[in-house]
Amino acid sequence: MAEMTPRERWLGILNRQAVDRVPVDYSGTPEVTARLLKDLSCGDVEELWRKLRIDKPQWFGARYLKQSECAARGTDMWGIRYTTIHYGTGAYGEATGHPLAEMESVAEIEAYAWPRAEDFDWAQAVERAVAMDDYRLRQAGTYEPFLLYCNLRGMEQAFEDLLLNPEIVESILRQIFDFYYEYNRRLFEAGRGKIDLTYVAEDLAGQTGPLFGLETYRKYLMPRQKRMADLARSFGIHVFYHTDGAARVFLPDLVDFVGIEVLNPLQWRCPGMELAGLVRDFGGRIAFHGGIDNQQTLPFGSVEDVVREVKEVAAIMKGSRWICSPCHNIQPVTPTANIVAMYETIQRVGII
Repeated sequence: MAEMTPRERWLGILNRQAVDRVPVDYSGTPEVTARLLKDLSCGDVEELWRKLRIDKPQWFGARYLKQSECAARGTDMWGIRYTTIHYGTGAYGEATGHPLAEMESVAEIEAYAWPRAEDFDWAQAVERAVAMDDYRLRQAGTYEPFLLYCNLRGMEQAFEDLLLNPEIVESILRQIFDFYYEYNRRLFEAGRGKIDLTYVAEDLAGQTGPLFGLETYRKYLMPRQKRMADLARSFGIHVFYHTDGAARVFLPDLVDFVGIEVLNPLQWRCPGMELAGLVRDFGGRIAFHGGIDNQQTLPFGSVEDVVREVKEVAAIMKGSRWICSPCHNIQPVTPTANIVAMYETIQRVGII
């Protein structure tokens, strides 16, 4: 088979068609990406993707018109304030200012200054869509409501709300959904048929089990996830779904009701997420994305350990639709040699 472009390879997986090799993707912290650019003598990320033969999608979005107002307040467009947390080898932004934390009524929630889809530059979005090339997959749109809810209310209060304040939960989640539904709709229209994939997500589980019950998920999150997925499908766009952790109990609903097409990130060390079981139970209906452990093997294993794991995962995934990628963002403690070994190994063993 002739060599495919990254977009052709992704679309082959998404459309259940033959591909020349297993597609590969990348997810890493900014510190890791910067180090790889230096260590591998690459001038930019596109050169890095080509050197490691990574099929990284290109992202498409709209420019927010009120960014200067946010900068003056020191918040994002939702009014959330972030603090930079340094952890020795890198840094991340932690939500520390929760604008809805003290609100106790639906009336207060409704009166809040919520972002609007009208606050984006849609004329420029059309120009950006027209400028996108066909070499890499084109990805646009996002929806991860409860993570945003936690940042708006504070995580402890957010989980208490699920049991104690159902009216507030419903009000906030409705506001979040209404914004993203209209934003994504306009984005998909601006894409003019050029968008291939959208991102729907929620971290439904931790390392050992669900973060909340199945009925809570079905009540507050699942119906709107389906509506967002249906919106994407109405534009011919495929649905990529992310959830960390031991999320096995939610997968039938995600596959059968929401209609996800790609499951990420496959943290197979978590209970119920063993790869063979996922392939057995869902391999005929969805594609898999991830699977290379970035909590133990990539950061703390040897090159030989990485090579062994890639081969083992590839063997389990053989015959299913799989995009090889680390289970989550590669962390700064991960040696460059291990990262390179992952990509070099899948190039050797990932021939379909």
